Amino acid sequence: MAEPGYRSVSRRDSRSLAGYKHACHVMLYAAEPGKLFGKIPLRYALLMQMRFDGKIGFPGGFVDLRDGSLEDGLNRELSEELGCEPALLRIAEADYATSHATEALLQKVVAHFYTRKISLDQLRRVELSAVQARDHGREVMGIIRVPLYTLRDGFGGLPAFLTNTFIGNAKEQLIEALRTLKLLSEAELQSAISASRVG
Repeated sequence: MAEPGYRSVSRRDSRSLAGYKHACHVMLYAAEPGKLFGKIPLRYALLMQMRFDGKIGFPGGFVDLRDGSLEDGLNRELSEELGCEPALLRIAEADYATSHATEALLQKVVAHFYTRKISLDQLRRVELSAVQARDHGREVMGIIRVPLYTLRDGFGGLPAFLTNTFIGNAKEQLIEALRTLKLLSEAELQSAISASRVG
């Protein structure tokens, strides 16, 4: 699923696109057995971040292919934004999910997206390290967890979260990852999407 203005492109073909900048982002998530208020299953802890421009996005950023692989660039970005050392977190090619190209922005961009399941302990350590990261309070205003439930009012939780303003196609990346990784059922996901449009 691609937002209007974004077209799917293979990882290999994306490298031959002339005049495009490359951006790499990752969705980090972990199984979360806890319950909100002792009642509502949390299911997964899934990280996104509030950016300097007030928009929601995934950790990562622009990478320079002259400096190495996409993953090398992404790991450098994670070090700057999350304070992640290789011993704590290292994204590999095996974590790659999708790429989308766009000319709808002020520049031509290929957005490469990765997903990585980690332990809940690792995820908490990422959250803790983020406040010590170089870019904390500058490029990144803070790490947030995505609520993967819908409250009884039919709007609170994921539907309300989806009404935020997201950078680029981050919202579509989130929805597609929830679907592909089966973190929510299709019925739950469609219900949340529909409620977000009404709310």
